[in-house]
Amino acid sequence: MTVRASDRWLLRRLLAVRGHPPIEFALWNGETFGSSTGGALARLVVEDRATLWSLVLQPEHGFGDAYAAGRLRVEGDLPRLLELAFRSAPGRSWEWTVAQLATRMLRPNTRRGSRSHIQHHYDLGSDFYARWLDERMVYTCAYFPTPEASLEEAQLAKLDHVCRKLRLRPGERVVEAGCGWGSLALHMASQYGCRVRAFNISSEQIVWARERAKGLGLVGRVEFVEDDYRNLRGRYDAFVSVGMLEHVGPTHYKVLGRVIDACLEPHGRAFLHSIGRAQPAPLNPWIEKNIFPGAYTPTFREMVKILEPHGLAVLDAENLRLHYARTLEHWLLRFEGHVPELEEQFGERFVRMWRLYLAGSIAGFRGGSLQLFQLLFSRTSSNEIPWTRAGVYGVS
Repeated sequence: MTVRASDRWLLRRLLAVRGHPPIEFALWNGETFGSSTGGALARLVVEDRATLWSLVLQPEHGFGDAYAAGRLRVEGDLPRLLELAFRSAPGRSWEWTVAQLATRMLRPNTRRGSRSHIQHHYDLGSDFYARWLDERMVYTCAYFPTPEASLEEAQLAKLDHVCRKLRLRPGERVVEAGCGWGSLALHMASQYGCRVRAFNISSEQIVWARERAKGLGLVGRVEFVEDDYRNLRGRYDAFVSVGMLEHVGPTHYKVLGRVIDACLEPHGRAFLHSIGRAQPAPLNPWIEKNIFPGAYTPTFREMVKILEPHGLAVLDAENLRLHYARTLEHWLLRFEGHVPELEEQFGERFVRMWRLYLAGSIAGFRGGSLQLFQLLFSRTSSNEIPWTRAGVYGVS
């Protein structure tokens, strides 16, 4: 396929709109544009004209689909390339508006819709995630006491960080909404002496969690319930949700607020941990469509508004954005170490899609388009609150 003058003009225009980032483009005939090879941080190889046009007309879907199909190759540091792309983006394209409408209208988080969305992402098989998560299968942001800590050390530190914030005591009743593979629920029971009910609508994760509870002798102290958070009943000393709010969606925040209010004792504490944003925006449209259908990342203000109608007040707020970037760096490194068997099991396109998702998430947290909020709250009338934050950091 020959390169036309219009192809060259289009590529030059694309580079100009992006502010001439230090990225080199190579077209299908070997012709290069942009930074010189020595100065470029990454090189994009465009295999055909249709791919070039898709990068201009549909930058989010065009890049993601072409990369997944192998029609767009990246030579160099993929997370760094994506971080540069996010920083140089001229603004939200029409794809973001369409994605927001599609999320709310075509992929709503009704009870049936939520189960379908969760199955799409989490029921790929626990063996898939076990290849690149830590030994406890924690699929949320870790907490690194030092930047050099291992992933296993950081995930254990995160579990303790959450429990200390909640000031859990032996014998307390805790309910968890969206428990993943059960790591936090099992930790609260085994290390803090709590009785835990943990809800999840992923059948694959529930099976794994129940088997782990049996192996640890915690069946009588942890109950894993395969059900939607909207069906949560009972009264508890603590409510905790780590990494589920992203799947709730803003149209259901009022329902979540009512659920928390109904289940929390007068002295109770509650905790929300979620990927978020500094300004309202839909999730990246390619990620939402292919990896996390129905997902939405709230702002801090949107999280707080869940509490306001129910007499709940913020006690502690923390942003762990760079901790999530480091977590994802560990995940991507482990993921890359298993590419041959993953390609054999799922195919090359699947592997490229997940590589792009992990790398793009690293870029989002490094660059600040994504945040990670931890929010602790209680009844406005409760005086059973810590005098200082010393206990959060294990200081006596």
